[in-house]
Amino acid sequence: MIGTARRTRSTIQSDFIEVGSLRVHHMHGGRGSPVVFIHNLEPTGARHRVFAPDLPGYGRTEKPRARYSIPYFARFVERYIEDRGLRSAAIVGASLGGRVALEVALERPHLARQLVLVNTLGLGRPQVRAAQMAYGLVTIPRVGEAVMRFTRGALHWASPSMIRRVAARYGGGTRADMERAMDDAYLNDLRELYATDGFHNAYLATVRSLVNPRALLGGHHDMTSRLKEIKIPLQLIWGADDPLFPVAHATRAHAMVEHSRLAVIEGAGHSPQAERPEEFNRVLLNFLHS
Repeated sequence: MIGTARRTRSTIQSDFIEVGSLRVHHMHGGRGSPVVFIHNLEPTGARHRVFAPDLPGYGRTEKPRARYSIPYFARFVERYIEDRGLRSAAIVGASLGGRVALEVALERPHLARQLVLVNTLGLGRPQVRAAQMAYGLVTIPRVGEAVMRFTRGALHWASPSMIRRVAARYGGGTRADMERAMDDAYLNDLRELYATDGFHNAYLATVRSLVNPRALLGGHHDMTSRLKEIKIPLQLIWGADDPLFPVAHATRAHAMVEHSRLAVIEGAGHSPQAERPEEFNRVLLNFLHS
């Protein structure tokens, strides 16, 4: 559910800007209609002007002590879009980023021209299997902090193949998929991210805001009942083998939103953008160009 920094394509620039008082790392470039990518997505600049900020607490963006939550991230994205001088943009979000994108589209609809949701949180109750129980463990005081310290160390002593095997268990992809998605550059980014205490605090605060009795029992993150409010074109892209957010979430959302499309990517798990990038980009670009 949580991502790291993305690698830069030749036509995309990577630099830092100020958003309010926050030092933000983002990637941007290209020409054409604007597209904003949220959370663990590599932007493609073909026929578009693209923007991809690292959310507060993640990637190389500053990691303040803050109340990390979906509304917090959504307000950041809204400020980021407005500060770039964009009247509206296509907004693309994956997992947690998809839930943030959905929040922006529902609460500030004038900012969203098109919406793309990729294996998104908030379209139904997650499936929790043994491998995904770690999300519950990190909500426990002190246990979560210990898990983060252990993970930081393991990223240095564990072999790349072991790291990819564990990632495949959590995300539903195959080991071959993980070898392509989590190459040496990605693993170096991950080690850099986990080396910062600020990320540990941000990650734990985010998960604890999502996984708690009040949020789960109250359905605070499930936006199914509001999907009919979406009046802009919507593209759902889903990995068929996602162990956390099943395809049923996407098919139900597709049935509820009139101007929507659904693409299910076979053989992909929770991160089709990394596991099947060619097919993912084909679906994404076809939708953005429509």
